[in-house]
Amino acid sequence: MVTSPDSGVPRLVIAAPSSGSGKTTVATGLMAALAGRGLAVSPHKVGPDYIDPGYHALATGRVGRNLDAYLCGPELVGPLFLHGARGCDIAVVEGVMGLYDGAAGEGELASTAQVAKLLRAPVVLVVDASSQSRSVAALVHGFVSWDPEVRIGGVILNKVASDRHEGLLREAVDSVGVPVLGVLRRAASVETPSRHLGLVPVAEWGSDAVDAVAAMGAQVAAGCDLEALVGLARAAGPLPGGSAPWTPGPVPTHHPTWSVKKSTPRVAVAGGAAFTFSYAEHSELLAAAGAEVVTFDPLRDEELPEGTAGLVIGGGFPEVYASELSANEGLRKSVAELALSGAPVAAECAGLLYLCRELDGLPMCGVLDASARMSERLTLGYRDAVAVSDSALAGAGTRMRGHEFHRTVVEPGAGAAPAWGMRAPERRVEGFVERGVHASYLHTHWAAEPGVARRFVERCRTS
Repeated sequence: MVTSPDSGVPRLVIAAPSSGSGKTTVATGLMAALAGRGLAVSPHKVGPDYIDPGYHALATGRVGRNLDAYLCGPELVGPLFLHGARGCDIAVVEGVMGLYDGAAGEGELASTAQVAKLLRAPVVLVVDASSQSRSVAALVHGFVSWDPEVRIGGVILNKVASDRHEGLLREAVDSVGVPVLGVLRRAASVETPSRHLGLVPVAEWGSDAVDAVAAMGAQVAAGCDLEALVGLARAAGPLPGGSAPWTPGPVPTHHPTWSVKKSTPRVAVAGGAAFTFSYAEHSELLAAAGAEVVTFDPLRDEELPEGTAGLVIGGGFPEVYASELSANEGLRKSVAELALSGAPVAAECAGLLYLCRELDGLPMCGVLDASARMSERLTLGYRDAVAVSDSALAGAGTRMRGHEFHRTVVEPGAGAAPAWGMRAPERRVEGFVERGVHASYLHTHWAAEPGVARRFVERCRTS
């Protein structure tokens, strides 16, 4: 059932009235159930979240990809979707927060509703029915009528208590004229553990995550009308005219004056359980710019990959693994030596913490003259930023949008040459640019500004 981009990939958006309604369970379960039927399923997540796509990847066997109209701009949502869905039979898009919730103070920007409209995709509304019966009709009616451009094609009732409760709910939703496409009871086997920043990533949860995803798939297969859901997805029709798959760009040909080593610099990318936050497009952009991308695990590897010319350390949970990271003295020394040599290093959030002198009193790499600690305060939200200092990642004046998501504090918060000047929602400088290092709390999506990857790889060639 593979379709071409021109005909439109069958697709659904799984949304909810609010967070906590069960979107991730239903979306991941539907992905697993459809994959279990032999379909090639393309998994997507609205917004900047890194954790849910890990569960999606486990369910489908494909890379989970984000669709964020704030980070990348509305114009890239369709192309990035088609890039991820290439060669697939069907795509499932998990929403973020409530259906109509987006970037604060920006109207519908970055909301699930906006992405559904950009993709011309029907929406399935997941409703937590645990504390209501007939009132569900008013709730569904409100969401259906709020924006006539958003097509709500059906409802899945979640956390239903009994057969009698189900009957009351079905009768109420029928009065609105929206089909009930599934009814799910409470099930402990599909619950996933959480902590200070949300769900525990798949890489940390191990085989238990595999079991949970399998349980989600079984629950959705048993409680939902899969044929009706596939039929709704097929009714999505073509994407808006002119949409073509995003591409990271052609791999550059070797310059005649470069050596083989310099023309294909090796870029080490941190992975493993401590550094799970990364968008797949970043590695694709680095490779398209001519780099050899090699993943390493700071919890296990005692030194950087041989021949490393540049280093990318994304986000994750180093605070959870501070003892293990600190104990790996060989790698900490290897990272410090690379940074001190002037080689390009790009570090986001968790990567910033790892480069500090210490984290919660435990020695880290010591690349930056700063200390990090856990905090009670959650820092969360989109940011409009401009590069303050020239770095291996961005030239001064480069505008990018990003996202902060952490419960840690770095002191001082900025170096003598800050990485970013925040333009919104508050004006401040943040991060560090030292030698080849660009370190910051700000998560960015490089597809919005592919030049940062090309610049980084070029610096790897010449450093």
